[in-house]
Amino acid sequence: MLQLSVLRDQTELVLAGLAKRHYPTGPADVAAILDLDQRRRQLQTSHDSAQAEANELARQIGGLMKAGDKAGAETLKARTAELKQHTQTAAAELAQVEKDQQQLLYKLPNIPHASVPEGRGAADNEVVREHGTKPTLGSDALPHWDLIKKYDIIDFELGVKITGAGFPVYKNQGARLQRALVNFFLDQARDAGYTEMQPPILVNEASGYGTGQLPDKEGQMYHDAKDDLYLIPTAEVPLTNIYRDEIVPVEKLPVRMAGYTPCFRREAGSWGADVRGLNRLHQFDKVEIVQITEPEHSYAALEGMLSHVEGLLQQLGLPYRVLRLCGGDMGFTSALTYDLEVWSAAQGRWLEVSSVSNFETYQANRLKCRYKVDGKTQLLHTLNGSALALPRIVAALLENNQTSAGIELPQVLHGYCGFERIGA
Repeated sequence: MLQLSVLRDQTELVLAGLAKRHYPTGPADVAAILDLDQRRRQLQTSHDSAQAEANELARQIGGLMKAGDKAGAETLKARTAELKQHTQTAAAELAQVEKDQQQLLYKLPNIPHASVPEGRGAADNEVVREHGTKPTLGSDALPHWDLIKKYDIIDFELGVKITGAGFPVYKNQGARLQRALVNFFLDQARDAGYTEMQPPILVNEASGYGTGQLPDKEGQMYHDAKDDLYLIPTAEVPLTNIYRDEIVPVEKLPVRMAGYTPCFRREAGSWGADVRGLNRLHQFDKVEIVQITEPEHSYAALEGMLSHVEGLLQQLGLPYRVLRLCGGDMGFTSALTYDLEVWSAAQGRWLEVSSVSNFETYQANRLKCRYKVDGKTQLLHTLNGSALALPRIVAALLENNQTSAGIELPQVLHGYCGFERIGA
């Protein structure tokens, strides 16, 4: 959530940032928030002035009663009653104004970092770099959804029977490959200095608001109405909310956490190759890395997280590219996002496998995640990244490494899997 002080003091910067995002109602929303802020401050001043006058009159009434001036005391009591009614009315209006202002602030996305390129959609994202050589496959090469059937490692039809479309059942070497990838990613995160956490996969409404999934992505999350709990779209939500309403000691910064969870998203998509097989699912596994840092260190932390994810892809031997997302393609809460995409040889296209983002103070302001500098409380910066999401990694591994003898797995996974080849 954007800070009110930023909207007041840097209005033109905010409007320019919202324009870069192509956020259509930016000027109207900012104007409404500032109008409500002015009204809020007027009401607060009126409330505090009336309260101060009432307190002074209470002191005077005591003196008049001691002096035997009952008539004078009654006059002041009548004025005190008027002031009490005024403060109650002002307090009620103030609460409503603050609620309306908060709801409008929740609607505003984060302001893009200066390095974010202009653009409206994915076609305008900036390719930062590419790494690796795209494999050349034979004419008989299969896409991963056919390889899955050939080697009997994932069952989509069984998932439909048990739950519905987008909930695959992993089995045989497919299940072991899933477990191997999770363990490999977690071990790599631990070696990089991240503390492994195993958080809940259900979160309350406050947690959803804290990291910005609510109210922006409410329709994309699975919701248990009876207990008012949400299935997480990513481990970012529970991990970051560990520090909601916390003042983090400086000596504990940066906070670095990694966690594996299943992830749940309702927007799995429609028909076509773009969403076929493992390309888009309602439930999938992912290892997430999260950092909470002092503001002056957050962009160095972002580059470090990006390097970590690139290192994973390099060890897996997957050709990839790094994109800097344009203003129109960024996530709601992000100030700067890098996407990482791997090359899917049989499909002949890039598949997104990770987003690494810096949210600056946007989430921290919602979370009230702070630290103290020279005795003054300041907001921290929050960051997260996928390290990594499994479905499209598996798709690329299957497609890129297919041979007549089976799927040759990268060497780093041999010890984790207990086998070197799918189909052996």
